[in-house]
Amino acid sequence: MKMKDTTKQLLADSVKDFRLPRYHEIPNVGLYLEQTSKYIAECLEPVLETALTSSMISNYVKKGLISSPVKKQYDREQIAHLMFIALAKSVVSLDNLCLFIRLQEKTYPAERAYNYLCEEFENLLAYVFGIKDSIAQVGVDSTDEKMMLRNTIITAVHKIYLDKCFEALAAENE
Repeated sequence: MKMKDTTKQLLADSVKDFRLPRYHEIPNVGLYLEQTSKYIAECLEPVLETALTSSMISNYVKKGLISSPVKKQYDREQIAHLMFIALAKSVVSLDNLCLFIRLQEKTYPAERAYNYLCEEFENLLAYVFGIKDSIAQVGVDSTDEKMMLRNTIITAVHKIYLDKCFEALAAENE
């Protein structure tokens, strides 16, 4: 069974204009649980079928992956962490996600880490989906933490690609 060229093009087109909101674009007015879940789902909808449900977010707070909301509202930094969790949860265990977030907090400010995540995710997404021919070098430093994040993102993007391919093949065969 071979995927049609038109299907491959549709896959590439489905992510061609995908862009994660940068840190300063994430609402910082404080979003309630349902609003947070909806915001993340809308941002990730082109690449993830189900981003994070409200109950998942509540569980991540209980497990200590993110801090508790203040007055039941999630701020920009918490939403940035939740975006990372939504993208990485299918390829990294919850315990390791927690370690990852703690490592990020010790090494990079939230804004820098999140914006790097955005750039690297978009870079790798375009490469894996065949929109660009090569992977760009993102960022200026080369640290173990950055290499771990890049490998996590590569793995997540490959999983997204495979999920979309299987979905397209199933649709072709109906």
